[in-house]
Amino acid sequence: MANMKRYFGNKAFYKMLLGIAVPVMLQNGLTNLVSLLDNIMVGAVGTEQMSGVSIVNQLLFVFNLCIFGGLSGAGIFTAQFYGKKDVKGVRHTFRFKLMLVIVLLAIGLGVFLLFGDKLIGLYLHEGGESGDIAATAEYGWKYLRVMLWGLLPFAVQQAYASTLRETGETVLPMKAGIVAIFVNLVLNYVLIFGHFGAPRMGVEGAALATIISRYVECAIIIGWTHRHTEEAPFIVGAYKRMYVPGQLVGQIAKKGFPLLMNEFLWSAGMAILTQCYSTRGLDVVAALNICTTIANLFNVVWIAMGTAVSIIVGRNLGAGDFEEAENSCWRILVFSVLSAAAMGVILLPLAHLFPLLYNTTDQVRSIATGLLMVVAASGPLHAFCHASYFTLRSGGKTWITFLFDSAYLWIISIPVARVLSVHTLMPIIGVYAVCQFIDIVKCILGYILLKKKVWINRIV
Repeated sequence: MANMKRYFGNKAFYKMLLGIAVPVMLQNGLTNLVSLLDNIMVGAVGTEQMSGVSIVNQLLFVFNLCIFGGLSGAGIFTAQFYGKKDVKGVRHTFRFKLMLVIVLLAIGLGVFLLFGDKLIGLYLHEGGESGDIAATAEYGWKYLRVMLWGLLPFAVQQAYASTLRETGETVLPMKAGIVAIFVNLVLNYVLIFGHFGAPRMGVEGAALATIISRYVECAIIIGWTHRHTEEAPFIVGAYKRMYVPGQLVGQIAKKGFPLLMNEFLWSAGMAILTQCYSTRGLDVVAALNICTTIANLFNVVWIAMGTAVSIIVGRNLGAGDFEEAENSCWRILVFSVLSAAAMGVILLPLAHLFPLLYNTTDQVRSIATGLLMVVAASGPLHAFCHASYFTLRSGGKTWITFLFDSAYLWIISIPVARVLSVHTLMPIIGVYAVCQFIDIVKCILGYILLKKKVWINRIV
């Protein structure tokens, strides 16, 4: 019975857990639902357009994850300062986040402007029935040039929203996200197809809709934060001077640099994985785009558990309640794995239906169906790895998380994907399955690290 209490919480615990996670689930779920509708709308214009947009979004994913990783290092301190009721400390971490995202923004813009066309070209290979390489490259570059205007509001909004979540305000970012989602959806319909007298812009219309929605979301979050100083006291005087104590900068850099590098290498690694699969032709690029879009919709529950781990376990550690931190870790992990299994059971019988929503070839639909079945079966493994990663990170063990996450991807997953994709005749669905289920090794490593309690650490 004691063991059951460790792995399963009471009603109050799940009420707290869902109070944090549900807003994140709703926001991510709606975002992914609109992403699905966007995908279908762009796909209705043509397979080349859909593939070009998919490739660019894979590249932008690297930038987005770098922002996320950079903020996560400071976020560890924000959560623990908040648990300690240190408003001044939260304010310092917020300033650090703002300065960091500006630096990352400058780097990201430089890379995309100088090398964007070459990066898109890495994903374009002959093979299958679908698509023209030159047309796909052209649509991708058009989409990227417009999307670059949306990097600034995304970066600034993340600095604000992450701090609000880490200090207990998860509802406002959700509301802002929902408004932005509907703005994006409506403008996609208008600008992609040229409805209501608007020009028919295709992929550039999809990009413009995304940019406008990001500015709307950013304005809502910034406006609310500065108007509600009681709920967000860290913002009072935040801009009087951009001072952050040197000692804290050093601590954040020490803890945060591995996280930034981890997110960069992990997202870049995922882009490389996709590039490995893309050597099998544009059919596979299109099918992966469909699979990823649908999978993101079904993975929102266990992905939101990462945010819950960061906040709940981070607070427990900051308050010095190590026993509760350990109990929370295992309870959230179990909930995460069970939720992933449940979503997999729902996805499995529907896997053949979702690709029918797309205006593409039967070959692309067939590959996408097989990939979705693999996603449904492997979800619990990824949920376990995800919860383990965020638990290790919440205690500031960032070098361990670096080795656990991105080092594993580059040392194990990518070489396996490269060898199987390029040097064997194994069907792409089999290649994808091997690369997904190889994470069983990572699950074992995560379990060992959690049992050893290396993550139980107070850093503020």
